[in-house]
Amino acid sequence: MSLRFYDTATAQVRDFEPLVPGQVSLYYCGATVQGLPHVGHIRSAIAFDQLTRWLQARGFRVTTVRNVTDIDDKILAKAAASVGAEPAEGVIPDEPWWALAYRYEQEFSRAYDTLGVQRPTYEPRATGHIPEMHALIQRLIDAGHAYPALDDSGDVYFDVRSWPAYGSLTRQNIDDMQAAPDADPRGKRDPRDFALWKGHKDTDPDTAAWDSPWGRGRPGWHLECSAMVTKYLGPRFDIHGGGLDLRFPHHENEMAQSQAAGDGFANFWMHNGMVTFEGEKMSKSIGNTISPEQMLAEASPRVVRYYLGQAHYRSVLDYRPTSLQEAAAAVERIDGFIAKAEAKLGDTAPGSPADLPEAFGAAMDDDLNVPQALAVLHETVRSGNTALAASDLETVRTALAQVRAMTGVLGLDAVQTGSTAAGPEHHALDSLIQDRLRERSEARSAKDWARADAIRDALAAAGVVVEDTPDGALWSLDAG
Repeated sequence: MSLRFYDTATAQVRDFEPLVPGQVSLYYCGATVQGLPHVGHIRSAIAFDQLTRWLQARGFRVTTVRNVTDIDDKILAKAAASVGAEPAEGVIPDEPWWALAYRYEQEFSRAYDTLGVQRPTYEPRATGHIPEMHALIQRLIDAGHAYPALDDSGDVYFDVRSWPAYGSLTRQNIDDMQAAPDADPRGKRDPRDFALWKGHKDTDPDTAAWDSPWGRGRPGWHLECSAMVTKYLGPRFDIHGGGLDLRFPHHENEMAQSQAAGDGFANFWMHNGMVTFEGEKMSKSIGNTISPEQMLAEASPRVVRYYLGQAHYRSVLDYRPTSLQEAAAAVERIDGFIAKAEAKLGDTAPGSPADLPEAFGAAMDDDLNVPQALAVLHETVRSGNTALAASDLETVRTALAQVRAMTGVLGLDAVQTGSTAAGPEHHALDSLIQDRLRERSEARSAKDWARADAIRDALAAAGVVVEDTPDGALWSLDAG
């Protein structure tokens, strides 16, 4: 099967052929750094990290660009709210907007790193690309698709009615759309016109404005991405990604302004689904939210990564109180097999794309079907455990290579492993448990069954499962 991805713009699964053979250009929307990352941000990053890893496994050279929006109405509003404020969690009194943005940018980077999201090829900031934005605005004005505001505010707007294809990404009619809320409508020809450039206001910090041909001001949100992606990936590139909530107005406006300026823009649009809480939309106002920080307080990064990446990227991922426990049990089954196989085989080479099972590859080629790919992974773990019990070491070796290759593609190997992994904590625990297993073996040899059972029961009470095999006892941590 060839690579096939769902394209939001055409509403169909299409064969994927990169514009340049052997190379893939991918842009996905990063954070507007006005607060701590929420679970939707991280789910999106993991989805596109899985996409990147799969394209790499299929032999493509992938250039990934993920932006940082470090100037925005919300960032300025949050900084303004800190003026004269008392110190509190997440609040630094009188914090400049640019310091606030950078502080939260680092929080996003920490969360991405903790959960094994690969660093992009480049991560541009909006504030570093003002000249490119000016050039794009001028192209749109020259083409008759943008105009300076009619009220001399210094705003510049995109004229949505000048572009007949406006609304095509989300299949909407202009007359059914709400007004764009990003600027005062007094200077607009049509309330749906959106801001490309926002004139400086007296209430804005002087540092949040740049000179432009239309007066001092700052960029509109949608303009930023168009200027950055085309600078680094060119006027036409392979894939534009982001969360489903960005389709409108953000991606609709990006596509309109870029194509109206003469750029082909994205060949594929890919959007990941939302995260809900027991079937309901997450909302701070009703208290049904779960943050990445809270998840990481309850489970290891490996487990959190597994949970956030286990659903099909286009589907809703529903969080329930038992979700992390279920993910932990699944990860423990995988890690338990790896630990037991390594104990049998000793040092082995890591898995490679050549070790991937055909069924796993077919699932991932089919619009990144991670649930089906995980089914292949767990079936391989089961067959590997069966081979361990039968002392079929050649089958164990093959299964181990396949499991390692699959966990690598899914990004599970990029994050902290559980206690069954071969890190220093595991080696210390293994040394202690092996001493107890030797005592148990000696008791069994002396037919002291009561003592042997007592040792096994003590280990079980501590969460250690002992499995007797023809080649000796093996241990793993209880996934329950």
